[in-house]
Amino acid sequence: AMSNASLFDLPPAPHHFSPEHEAFRATVRSFAEREIAPFAAEWDEAGTFPRSLYAKAAAIGLLGMGYPEEYGGTPADPMFSVIAAEELARAGTGGVQASLGSLHIGLPPVIALGSPALKARIVPPVLRGEKIAALAITEPGGGSDVAALRTTARLQSDEGGAHYVVDGEKTFITSGLRADFITVAVRTDPGSRGAAGISLLLVDGDTPGLERSELKKTGWWASDTAHLRFEGCRVPASNLLGGPGQTEGQGFRAIMRNFNHERLVMAASAVGYAQA
Repeated sequence: AMSNASLFDLPPAPHHFSPEHEAFRATVRSFAEREIAPFAAEWDEAGTFPRSLYAKAAAIGLLGMGYPEEYGGTPADPMFSVIAAEELARAGTGGVQASLGSLHIGLPPVIALGSPALKARIVPPVLRGEKIAALAITEPGGGSDVAALRTTARLQSDEGGAHYVVDGEKTFITSGLRADFITVAVRTDPGSRGAAGISLLLVDGDTPGLERSELKKTGWWASDTAHLRFEGCRVPASNLLGGPGQTEGQGFRAIMRNFNHERLVMAASAVGYAQA
């Protein structure tokens, strides 16, 4: 059997990476070898990993790569994500990698469609590893058919101001149990049963009416995977991810754009796990 240490002795993939890419590869490989691989079996058996790992990942630039500098990120081309995915996979614990990387599917819609105030509140602490971000799309009855989602968000106004009332369920949500910020796909136009009626809302993890339960899995044991239930959750209207005009119905396109990068990273991870 190959030891964990020898996994990290494999040569770099034979691609035309720049010196900056290869320096980053060496940093991530060392991080995975030092901070993850020795604990892989222990964390899988425990079904979780220390929250402190997020701050350690942030310190080497893993969390902020590709995000605007004004929010604490580091501009980076997509190949940096590919390298990170492959190198983290060498540690042999998909659960840790999945949860550690949930911000990369939860934050992009916030960056693309959130108001300046919302981005300033949400993005910096996540990139510092102080807060955790997640994405909630999949529903118990919908599978990957995004346009069929049933979770609703009804706009209301009262003495507390304009807000959405969210009702519905999400499942298989990575980082769903301990996420501080959840980007949630909702149907804001009940009259539209297709893609046009879908929006994204940023829901704070401590919102009253949000219930979370742990899902047991056959793999990725260390990942935080949850079933979410929204019952009358009041979400400020300013948390709508609606672009410059803060308009509803912008969610489907943002979700599809998210999938492109996610699929690329998953493919790179698969290469890393095959090597491991």
